[in-house]
Amino acid sequence: MLILASKSPRRKELLSLITDDFIIKSADVDESLPDGIRPDKAVEYLSLIKAEPFKNNTDTVIGADTVVSVEGVILGKPKERADAFTMLKMLSGKVHSVFTGVTVIKPSSTTTFSVETKVKFFDLTDSEIKDYIDTGEPFDKAGGYGIQGKGALLVEKIDGDYFNVVGLPVSTLKKYLTN
Repeated sequence: MLILASKSPRRKELLSLITDDFIIKSADVDESLPDGIRPDKAVEYLSLIKAEPFKNNTDTVIGADTVVSVEGVILGKPKERADAFTMLKMLSGKVHSVFTGVTVIKPSSTTTFSVETKVKFFDLTDSEIKDYIDTGEPFDKAGGYGIQGKGALLVEKIDGDYFNVVGLPVSTLKKYLTN
């Protein structure tokens, strides 16, 4: 049995590109990060603690987490409009990194990896940022935007795996699942 340890509807949809034969489980875990942790190590750590509660001797478990990082600052999910505005203003006109960490726990092994994708935003006016916030999209997404939705209109270019930005690097994950 394959278990996706995630509440994310986007990860469910993306894992379906690899297989439809999986179930979803999730546990409430403390997602506090150690001080000074690098973004790539942060998502690896979080993916592992999300997957571990479902480790057993027969199933394969996938845990994942995504963060946005700009100028060394990890951006989580905005809690309110002001948070979303601040995050999007920070990203405006800049290249930032989206890291997704994935842990694959098999009965005989555990593998954790991360994938980085670089994203460049257009220079955004305050009005454009406020209009995007009005869509409601920013509030359940790392960095305050969803590239698979109206957030795509903020993006000037991308360097790397698009699906990684959505929340699951499916081509890389497929390789880990089949090895």
